[in-house]
Amino acid sequence: MNERKAVIKNADMDNNVQEDAVHIAANAVDNYNVEKDIAAYIKKEFDRKYSPTWHCIVGRHFGRYLRNT
Repeated sequence: MNERKAVIKNADMDNNVQEDAVHIAANAVDNYNVEKDIAAYIKKEFDRKYSPTWHCIVGRHFGRYLRNT
């Protein structure tokens, strides 16, 4: 695993949720290579832990996973 550092510039979340976001995102990057898959993992984890509905956009090509209900 490469050493990387997350920088949160602006957030409207409690600090514990921000820390969890960093851990979930790092886990997603470690386990997936496709931006859409990374976004799907993060979105599903946040929906599971913090109730739906979250949206997640990832990367330079804006890989995303959105579900409208």
